[in-house]
Amino acid sequence: MFIDTHVHLNADQFQDDLQEVIDRAREAKVEKMIVVGFDRKTIERAMKLIEEYEFLYAVIGWHPVDAIDCTEDDLVWIENLARHPKVVGIGETGLDYYWDKSPKEVQQLLFRKQIHLAQKLNLPIVIHNRDATGDVVRILKEEKAQTVGGVMHCFGGSVETAQECIKMNFMISLGGPVTFKNARQPKMVAKEISLEHLLIETDAPYLSPHPHRGKRNEPSLVPLVAEEIARLKELPVEEVAKATTNNAIRLFNLFE
Repeated sequence: MFIDTHVHLNADQFQDDLQEVIDRAREAKVEKMIVVGFDRKTIERAMKLIEEYEFLYAVIGWHPVDAIDCTEDDLVWIENLARHPKVVGIGETGLDYYWDKSPKEVQQLLFRKQIHLAQKLNLPIVIHNRDATGDVVRILKEEKAQTVGGVMHCFGGSVETAQECIKMNFMISLGGPVTFKNARQPKMVAKEISLEHLLIETDAPYLSPHPHRGKRNEPSLVPLVAEEIARLKELPVEEVAKATTNNAIRLFNLFE
């Protein structure tokens, strides 16, 4: 059994064949999926999906790229929705310095507000980090984010950064990039970080694992991530599946 801990089934790319995508995931033994909503449209879709499918859960928040568009009303709306029993985290939030739509100071303020929201609701935080590692780690420390912990989504940093995040009560989630031939850092993290601190994800429809790179990703491919971690650790894939599943159940409180 696998859990895809970060998937965008609410994306436009799945509009035409969502049921087939879900069926393929279930056939691939992906038994639970966490759908991430990061703006008004995708949050609304995520909330509909968790009502429709018992094995889907939601994480909701506001993406750092669009931080400049987020109002106080939006945050109150997210807080109210996040009280739903199948909303299991706040995010994806964090910092993205690759795109320049939202000024850094606006992103940082919204990041802090969403950490506070997660603490208020006692939910884990799902972190998006692109080209902003120093500031992400600093803000997590300053805001005492370890009180709720969470996950470093689609982690692409160093082993040292991963260990620093683990000390703050954060899981390290690996996705399709760990399967890329030139992905030195994710492969090092997969080898060096203990299984008890790892999660797996697709980030579908983005970041398809090898040999599907460049095509639309979907949750049925998350076993390829587990297989690569198993290869790097020289372990049976069943062991990686079991550990990452148990980690996800514990972190997101998916007990039934």
